Amino acid sequence: MQSSKPLRVILIAKTNPALGYRAIRICLTRKEIFKTQLRAILRASAFGTVSIMFPMVISVREVRDAKETLEECKAELKERGVAVGEVEIGIMIETPAAVMIAEELAEEVDFFSLGTNDLTQYTLAIDRQNPKLDNFYDAHHPAVLRMIRHTVEAGHRHGCWVGICGELGADTTLTETFLRMGLDELSVSPSAVLPLRKLIRGLDLSKMSEKI
Repeated sequence: MQSSKPLRVILIAKTNPALGYRAIRICLTRKEIFKTQLRAILRASAFGTVSIMFPMVISVREVRDAKETLEECKAELKERGVAVGEVEIGIMIETPAAVMIAEELAEEVDFFSLGTNDLTQYTLAIDRQNPKLDNFYDAHHPAVLRMIRHTVEAGHRHGCWVGICGELGADTTLTETFLRMGLDELSVSPSAVLPLRKLIRGLDLSKMSEKI
């Protein structure tokens, strides 16, 4: 009688850090998943204006590949007689690479959304998940603010509106600074809307044209 041997299973853990396989990188390498999401958005566009925002972009090629996939989905739906409406296309600006080529990216899309949490993390080379680095994490760092201003200016030169999201959007110590930079939208959590609105109403908007 053959003796049974215990089955040995070896699990190899693969880390996927913030700089890893995520966002647009998954979309462009797992097209079946990406196209399912795009088709759903396109179906919804028949009932009103919708926007698509591609995250963690670092190159023009990624944006063009994503747009090409979107066009493929449009063609597939139209062949099946499915109605498709207008779609606004944007990207998240959350990497220093995207900031530095904002001029080129702005020619490809309708809007930018500055993801300040990740942009700060990547700019300062600080992992937000590491508590040992809390004292070094500074979202008000001059480098971060200059990247935001550069992105706004580049976007506006090419007809893109520019918004900001992440924790800085609700940071009232920077609200006037952002308005003077020319930011078009502040995306915040519901609890931050009223304090932010009160602050903005108290500002002298005639001075907002005085760029910093």
